[in-house]
Amino acid sequence: MKYTYTTHGVCSRQIQVELDGDIIKDVTFFGGCHGNLQGISALVKGMDAHEAIERLEGICCGSKATSCPDQLARALEEALDI
Repeated sequence: MKYTYTTHGVCSRQIQVELDGDIIKDVTFFGGCHGNLQGISALVKGMDAHEAIERLEGICCGSKATSCPDQLARALEEALDI
């Protein structure tokens, strides 16, 4: 299943997540810090989405109340409908 999430409060504009059940098959960020976001995408591939949410949720970027990793956690929650 592919899910597209529009981000809020970060440099990236959108995140596309592909899941196979609860397993993350692919993550693509649109906009943002390309190298860092490629790294995050590579690290979560093959990971259980629930574990990724637990690890990424609540991470802040500078003085922002959120971050691209936190937005990915939110996208995964919406995709899983939790």
